[in-house]
Amino acid sequence: MNTPAGAWLRLAAAFAGASALAWLLPAPLLDWQPALALHEPWRAFTGAFVHWSPLHLGGNLLGTAVVAALGAAARLPLRATLAWLAAWPLTQAGLAVQPALVHYGGLSGVLHAGVAVAALWLALRESGRRQALGVCVMAGLLVKVVLENPWGSPLRMSPFWDIATAPLAHATGSLAGLLCAGLALATTPRHRQSGP
Repeated sequence: MNTPAGAWLRLAAAFAGASALAWLLPAPLLDWQPALALHEPWRAFTGAFVHWSPLHLGGNLLGTAVVAALGAAARLPLRATLAWLAAWPLTQAGLAVQPALVHYGGLSGVLHAGVAVAALWLALRESGRRQALGVCVMAGLLVKVVLENPWGSPLRMSPFWDIATAPLAHATGSLAGLLCAGLALATTPRHRQSGP
């Protein structure tokens, strides 16, 4: 994995492995609980690894593979991986804006952060089809998050899931990813890579 995106792939594998390991542990010790954020700050990290059902875990493991593939195809550099890593705890911390969401678990917000990082990196650092792909992925992410109405009810039932979902996590993950990628891009020397 000594490719330009090797660090991205290793981070995705770490997220997947930690989620599988957390499945064996009691969720109340790890899930994000804003009321405990100051006394148990590790929950901003571990909350992403808590999953409420086998379908929830399986869906997020599949999502991790997709985000890993996106980063590999985009040949994202180490700075992009560090931006995704920095967005991880910010995703859960952003959930504090919704006090009615007293528990949260799941990797989907962090996965949205990864998509945001990859899309912004492609849109601003590439040209041609690769840049167009970044713009299209960013537009799709924005539409998805807006259609989920993250400012509405904190939990939603969906016919596709056996758990209630928290659309706000997708929004906070996307915003955290954009913020961290924007900071990484602002501190990275500018040179465009031309791609096919």
